[in-house]
Amino acid sequence: MTTLAVGQPIPAFTAESTQGTLSAQSLQGHAYVLYFYPRDNTPGCTTEAQGFRDAIADFEKLGVRIIGVSRDSMSSHERFIEKQTLPFALISDPDETLCELFGVMKMKNMYGKQVRGIERSTFLVNAEGKLVQEWRGLRVPGHVQNVLEAAQQL
Repeated sequence: MTTLAVGQPIPAFTAESTQGTLSAQSLQGHAYVLYFYPRDNTPGCTTEAQGFRDAIADFEKLGVRIIGVSRDSMSSHERFIEKQTLPFALISDPDETLCELFGVMKMKNMYGKQVRGIERSTFLVNAEGKLVQEWRGLRVPGHVQNVLEAAQQL
């Protein structure tokens, strides 16, 4: 489990994304949203991605990058981006390194069975690389607006 806390620097990480390698160091100097979601092309995850897509101009005006993370493969991410016209990077985390770093892996009930999966979570990081706000176990409706409002306070 992670010791990630609001006000603390994001731990070092490096991950492959649909826009190349991303790391805590390469993102330094840019505020960003790192949102973790269970799976490409599922109803809630698609709605969430569309919400960030539709608000991208508002985030860009604030200088805030959007980055999605799931355990899906890079090819799945590329199909998801194409199908939904997503203008932001998606990180493929099949070995759950980033998921573990941010403490988003949880036991969940799926059709009456316990399964280990990503708890939908979002992290807002400022340009200095510090965690400003986190949302865990969130519901999709209204979430993107909440993140945008928090980003406006940076």
